[in-house]
Amino acid sequence: MDVLLNVVNYILGFGAAVFVPLIMFILGLAVKMKPGDAFIAALTLGVAFTGMNVLTGFMTGAIQPAAEGLATKTGIVLTSIDTGWPAMSAIAWAWPFGVLCFPLLIVINIIMLVTNKTNTLNVDLWNVWNLLLTAVLINFACTSAGMTPVVSMVLAFVGAGLMAIIGLKIGDAWAPTVEKLTGIPGVTVPHSMTFTAVFMLPFEKLLEKIPAIENQNYDAKWLRNKLGIFGENAVMGLLIGIVLGFVAYDELQAALTLGIQAATAMQLFPMVSKLFMQALSPISDAVGDWMKNKFNDGRELYIGLDWPIVAGSNELWVLTILLIPFEIILAVALAPAGNTVLPFAGIVNICVAVPALFIASGNLVKMFILGLITTPVYLLVASSFAPACTQLAQQYSPDALANMGSNPSITWSTLECPDFRWAIANGLSLKPVGIIVLIIWLVGFVWLMKEMSARNVEIKKELNG
Repeated sequence: MDVLLNVVNYILGFGAAVFVPLIMFILGLAVKMKPGDAFIAALTLGVAFTGMNVLTGFMTGAIQPAAEGLATKTGIVLTSIDTGWPAMSAIAWAWPFGVLCFPLLIVINIIMLVTNKTNTLNVDLWNVWNLLLTAVLINFACTSAGMTPVVSMVLAFVGAGLMAIIGLKIGDAWAPTVEKLTGIPGVTVPHSMTFTAVFMLPFEKLLEKIPAIENQNYDAKWLRNKLGIFGENAVMGLLIGIVLGFVAYDELQAALTLGIQAATAMQLFPMVSKLFMQALSPISDAVGDWMKNKFNDGRELYIGLDWPIVAGSNELWVLTILLIPFEIILAVALAPAGNTVLPFAGIVNICVAVPALFIASGNLVKMFILGLITTPVYLLVASSFAPACTQLAQQYSPDALANMGSNPSITWSTLECPDFRWAIANGLSLKPVGIIVLIIWLVGFVWLMKEMSARNVEIKKELNG
């Protein structure tokens, strides 16, 4: 077990910006790309991932102090520290049996591809830690419910396996939407953060009933047409950053600085995102040609990648910035209902923006409403998992608690797919409410698959002209 853990940790230690391009280079060679072309495509993909990570870190670093300033003005202190995903990843990898999720994901993907149960080849193996985290939370919940260690561990891997299957199926469902958003065929996003579209779908269907919202596509292009220069990426970032800066700092210099920082990020995100198209288009074409030569049934193969491939969507970043003050307000308002966390590390909530972008097809009005409705779920689930995260850190990864004072409480305010994780952890630990919510969630997932199947027919017609 230790040998396998060391091997997997070494491989994944390269990081997504190295590991994923390496996998794509191998895939390119496997589908008969010229070595030089495969290398350039893989290198460009690595540059794209690195650029997007730099910009996301820059945006978060600029916004987080402003969010702390807003929180300070409320005068309310919440007890759980928002550590972000790095601490959760450390806890997940520290679980002795967690490394088994790596081969579990690969085996499930191979079986489903061979049996034609999915068209998604998930090369985003770096994010396997999401399976690990879900397994760890299930194991903790089952052990706390009095189950034996063996039963708890088995149920943990059952949950992780189900999560892997759902990821591949939802990757199939998103592929046409991702192509429409990015212009890149043959790629998708099987990331677990998109699972939250299951929770959003009923509300999105209700919004469809409102003609003023449904009959007009309020996307970034619409904003530019209606607002002129005020709808431009950089100008929107500038204005939103200045307003947020003034509210947080009450100081002109700090407000203008934040405005320029937000404008910089908003202007550069679409530029960097074009590198994904430059990198993935030749690989996608080669995979498509290879599939046509190998299979005569018209089957498509989708390459499953991390969320940054859709980061060129202006709507995604407009939503994340617009939601920031509301996240603080909701965190304070929900304190009597059990919220214990202020969203600092997760203040730029990509985890809610990506599923909102997909399910609302880029309609900013819908995305904003869905973001407001869903944000309390993130906060309350993160708060409910705080005792588990803290105890798991104390047991498996004490370094995650370093410099946090005595008796700290930690969590992640934007815990990916909080609805699914809460449902499966509480459902498999046989809590009656958890079982009911898990059943409802799985029914909702089936509904989402049917809904996207119907939508994809129209999207494919649109893409094919």
